Amino acid sequence: MKKDLSPCAMAERSINKKYRKAIWNKFIMAVKDYELINKGDRIAVCISGGKDSMLMAKLMQMLQRYSEVPFELRYIVMDPGYNAENRQRIIDNAALLEIPIEIFDTDIFSVAENTARYPCYLCAKMRRGHLYAKAKSLGCNKIALGHHFSDVIETTVMAMFYGAQLQAMPPKLRSTNFEGMELIRPLYCVHEDDIISWCRTNGLEFIRCACKMTEGIENSKDGIGASKRKETKELIRELKKTNPNIEKSIFRAIHCVHIDTFPGYKKDGERYSFLSDY
Repeated sequence: MKKDLSPCAMAERSINKKYRKAIWNKFIMAVKDYELINKGDRIAVCISGGKDSMLMAKLMQMLQRYSEVPFELRYIVMDPGYNAENRQRIIDNAALLEIPIEIFDTDIFSVAENTARYPCYLCAKMRRGHLYAKAKSLGCNKIALGHHFSDVIETTVMAMFYGAQLQAMPPKLRSTNFEGMELIRPLYCVHEDDIISWCRTNGLEFIRCACKMTEGIENSKDGIGASKRKETKELIRELKKTNPNIEKSIFRAIHCVHIDTFPGYKKDGERYSFLSDY
């Protein structure tokens, strides 16, 4: 009976039943449409301990179980300097969801916090480097990150409003610093609201960033704190009141870029002007 199921079985059941359309089908769509997983891949599933990466790990685990395409998984958790409580929460949640994690330590938080300018940028860059290095040492050829549909939309809007450029977030990309390595984003088509709903349905509580630079996020009532990303989230929420399909439109737009209508663009780091072919 349902009441006799373990927390892990309940979480998987909800993915297969209640959230099949919203989460599982969209996860599978991204994997297939963007060709994220190939036969013989050895993928390092990177778990930060947050809701997105934990759900991604469970989805990847379920896919490996059902897939006819053979591939291997390693579930790695990089500890950038979490306090004991947050580290233990990651361990407990992984055990609850029956995900066999491997933890390795770094000093990223302390380095980033002592940086006068752009600590969050440095933290993200260092995290990526450590994850690639660890994955490669384990014989993996890919790392999987938990960026979702909402991240894609927000990043696109933020790049235009605050970065003065039209830039999106690709579903996969090759590493320029680690030869033979690739990054994939299996949650690319999954909405954040559905991830949050899945967590609440299963009574799951995950950590957020958990560094001193983002204490406002933990203390905020809306779970996003005060930041440019929060401004973007709120803007999109407002736009959705009059245009419920605004996110879908933005998502489709980054898949249908008309280069010939732009006065300039960038490719492989090189700037091009429409005048070159005018």
